[in-house]
Amino acid sequence: MAYILDQERSKDCSGAFQRYRQYLDRMRQTFPQSALKLATSDWYFDFNDPRCPHDARLDSATILEETKHTHSTPRPVSIRIRISLAHAGRLAEFFYPTVSSYTIQGIPTAGGHQDWRYDEFKLSDSGLLIHEIEWCGAHGTARWVIEASDVQYRIFDDVETSRPGDK
Repeated sequence: MAYILDQERSKDCSGAFQRYRQYLDRMRQTFPQSALKLATSDWYFDFNDPRCPHDARLDSATILEETKHTHSTPRPVSIRIRISLAHAGRLAEFFYPTVSSYTIQGIPTAGGHQDWRYDEFKLSDSGLLIHEIEWCGAHGTARWVIEASDVQYRIFDDVETSRPGDK
């Protein structure tokens, strides 16, 4: 069930956010801690806060497999998403250290993915984190769904040092 994504938000925006907060409160004991800290912070959904990902642009998305594993052992998958925040031109990064599944839907246009619109954190039936992200551009919305152990979020104060090889 979605709480604050497109269809729910368009029906009753303030009610959608209230139901989402109630869901997070109910799930507090079993929710991955980093994701819970983000979703319940005062700033994450505050579009005027420079740390908020709303209206950010995609800088890069990388799917990583640990190469130290052999063909006979599983190769853990992680995902790193870097975005250019809408305020102050800073970069932020979402890192999912252990990914169980992911789905990327949508067709980027010549203008790219456009804006990070809304996202929400939920738990899967198996207790893993689901992070669903809506991108919104001139030609519709793309949707990314990542199922992982947790998510780490950080903001780079220095854009130059956060982009290896750009110097």
